[in-house]
Amino acid sequence: MDNERPRAREIGLTPGTLPPGKFNSITDVSGVKIGHETLIQGDDVRTGVTAILPHGGNLFQERVPAAIYVGNGFGKLTGSTQVNELGEIETPILLTNTLSVPRVADALVDYVLSLRGNEDVISLNPVVGETNDGFLNDIRKRSVGRDEVFRALKNASTGSVEEGCVGAGTGTRALGYKGGIGTSSRLTEDYTMGVIVQTNFGGSLVINGVPVGKELRLKEGSPAASSNQRPGSVMVVIATDAPLGFRNLQRLAVRSFLGLARTGFISENRSGDYFIAFTTAEESRIEFKRTRSRRPEEVRNDQMDPIFLGAIEATEEAVYNSLFRATTMKGRENRVVEALPIDPVKEILREHKAM
Repeated sequence: MDNERPRAREIGLTPGTLPPGKFNSITDVSGVKIGHETLIQGDDVRTGVTAILPHGGNLFQERVPAAIYVGNGFGKLTGSTQVNELGEIETPILLTNTLSVPRVADALVDYVLSLRGNEDVISLNPVVGETNDGFLNDIRKRSVGRDEVFRALKNASTGSVEEGCVGAGTGTRALGYKGGIGTSSRLTEDYTMGVIVQTNFGGSLVINGVPVGKELRLKEGSPAASSNQRPGSVMVVIATDAPLGFRNLQRLAVRSFLGLARTGFISENRSGDYFIAFTTAEESRIEFKRTRSRRPEEVRNDQMDPIFLGAIEATEEAVYNSLFRATTMKGRENRVVEALPIDPVKEILREHKAM
């Protein structure tokens, strides 16, 4: 990936009002790890898998409270019903392409069953989401399998997160340009919120309220992005260290939808739009072999507003980062999706005094 392509803040763009964390990444939420496996092979394989680990231990034995919100259900998210029934996640979260979901889920089952302490496990709820990268990737090859999943999981780490054309975002496109993986975080006085997105949706790009997509199409010499504005999907994963139960985690996931809307996203008919929220708060974790029940202290409803705002702002900036960091890519049938042109975007934003 072209390391000279900036993140949004590196060009002076500062969406929202809350400050980001050290890495401006979902990994600013303590314990969260991210791993990618990227597949770029021949002329037509442009895909991969991204792993999100809420903590570095055995998630089956030490689960995290979680909730899932379905913005539009034209997609595939394995494991969603049990998450919302029980309010917990017991495996890492994996993102990939549409036709690879069954293989990735099967590999995730292999991985979790292989962990020490899980020798007697006979039921498991793998959580695997997707977007369709079939415009650039020969998705029928179903190239993502066990080896790729294990590498993404085993190489997952804290700290800086690679963005753009990596992992599950390798072959995606968004808002008329090359999409991909993006991440961001926000801090309140008490808590951290982090978001990672897999962007693959249509619409016309808006940045800080400016109709950038529209103005780019009007500028002479800028890429004609309209040909790439086709329906797609998005996966959004929200992490926080705030001690939240299922109900407020679901409310948090819903608010993330507002961050997407700020970018020009409209949740089209054929868009699969999924939001997964979890907390890493140690006092809220759920032991598989419970010896006693407990009721941890949770954030009150009237304390949720800053947390909601953090998720909204981090989601918005994560989308921008997925576009800014992505590079032009050529794939299946010699199709090309152009990267967002940085200099014209900066010019438009300056004209509107939006940065």
